[in-house]
Amino acid sequence: MTPRPVLNRILLALTGLVLLGGGLLVIAAGLDLYRRQGQRPPAGWPLTTPDDVLLSSADRARWSSQGWWWPAVIAALTLITVLALWWLLAQLRGRRPGELPVGGSPPQEGVELRDRALSDAIATDADALPGVQRAKVHITGRPAHPRTRIALTLTPQGAPGTALDALCEGPLRTARESTGFPYLPTEAQLRVARHRAHRVE
Repeated sequence: MTPRPVLNRILLALTGLVLLGGGLLVIAAGLDLYRRQGQRPPAGWPLTTPDDVLLSSADRARWSSQGWWWPAVIAALTLITVLALWWLLAQLRGRRPGELPVGGSPPQEGVELRDRALSDAIATDADALPGVQRAKVHITGRPAHPRTRIALTLTPQGAPGTALDALCEGPLRTARESTGFPYLPTEAQLRVARHRAHRVE
């Protein structure tokens, strides 16, 4: 498992526990469960009766009169917002499988290939194809079912159909045979490099 899913699960678990605990406190106080069950909550326990609030009027007045209170609240909310946006943007980026098992099905035990090494090898082979000026390759998906995203920049003289056929029969076939994957789904984006128009006199 790659570090990103592990971090996501830890953050989601912690967030879920905090929300669950807060929700249970609110439900217990709103339904007055402590009194109904004859239980006495610990001293200082928040929200013990339906009339309880997190911050009383006195508490709100006491804190709002402090000079550092509002800057601290704004800074904390800004930090939470920035971290939430950073986490969201991290999820929108394509996931990388990390280590790929190689050797066919079942794969060879203990033999793995870094996704970046495979993408670099495919890009190097694609760069050498006729009519291709530059190739960028990204491996996405799960380790057992990787996918390839390729961006080819063709020379002004390059033909898209010819370049695509050469890509499938060359770098992609080599990648499948060397890793043992029977299928390697690929999304290819082709564009032509900009060039100056030739002036005829």
